[in-house]
Amino acid sequence: MAKPISSLLQRLFLKRELRHWRTVADSAETAELPLLRTQRNQARKLKTQLDRVLHMVDARLTQPTDGVNLFPVPHGTDWTWRPQLFRGSLPVPGMASVASRSRLGDEVTLHHDCQQSELSLRQIGNHSTTDLAPFGLSLDVFAFDGSYLSLVIELPPDAVKGLTKNHLIRLTTIVEMEKPLEIFARLNITHGPNTAQVLRELPLGQSESMVEFDLAYSDLNEQRIEKAWIDLIFEGPEMNRVVLRDVNLSRAPRAAV
Repeated sequence: MAKPISSLLQRLFLKRELRHWRTVADSAETAELPLLRTQRNQARKLKTQLDRVLHMVDARLTQPTDGVNLFPVPHGTDWTWRPQLFRGSLPVPGMASVASRSRLGDEVTLHHDCQQSELSLRQIGNHSTTDLAPFGLSLDVFAFDGSYLSLVIELPPDAVKGLTKNHLIRLTTIVEMEKPLEIFARLNITHGPNTAQVLRELPLGQSESMVEFDLAYSDLNEQRIEKAWIDLIFEGPEMNRVVLRDVNLSRAPRAAV
C-alpha cells in the first residue's frame, strides 16, 4: 500500500502547488512589490528545475529508440558523449545578432570579433531516419567583418577523468553547408597553468566527418589535467549557412603495438 499512498500524496501536492502558482499569477497585478520580488525569486528557482526536467524528458521522448548517446565507436572505448544541445530541446532555442561569448545551452558558446554581428544560432529538429541525434544546430552568417568565428563546446568532467597521453579522442560531426568552407577542430586541455592543444581539419566534401586527436604527441601533464573543450573554427564563413546535424565524441586507449 505504500506506493499507492505515496502516489496519491504526490498528486495532491502537485495540485496544491499548481493552485498556489495560479493564485500568484492572478494576483500579480495588485500584489505589493516586496511580495512580488519574493515570488519572482521563488518562481525563477522553480523554473530552473522545471527547465532541467523538461530538457531531460524531451531528450528521452524524442531520442532514437536505441538511446540518445548511441553512435559508432572504436573497440575499447571508455567514454562517449553527445552535447546537451544535440540531445534535447533547450529552453531558449535560438538567438539573432549573436554577441561574442553568447551561450546556447550549458555547453556551447559562440566566439567572434565582429564589430556588427549578423550571425544567428538556432537549435533545430532532426527528422531524417538516418539521424541518431534528435536535434541539430543551425549557424547563419550574413555579412562578416571579423577575423575569426568559432563554436566552443565545453566537455564534461568525465572526459578528462583518467585521461592519459595514451588516449585517442575521436570527434565525429555531420555537417551541411550552403557553400564549401574550411572547418578546423581544436582540442584544448588545461593542465596546471598550461593548455595542450591539438588541431585537426575536418575533411571537406563529406557530410559525416571524423577526426582523431592523438595525445601522445602533446605536452600534456597527466597529473594536472583540469578541463577540456573543443573549438570548431570556421574559415571564411560570410554569406553561408552551416548546419551541424550531430556532434559526438568518444575516447579510447591507443591500440598496443
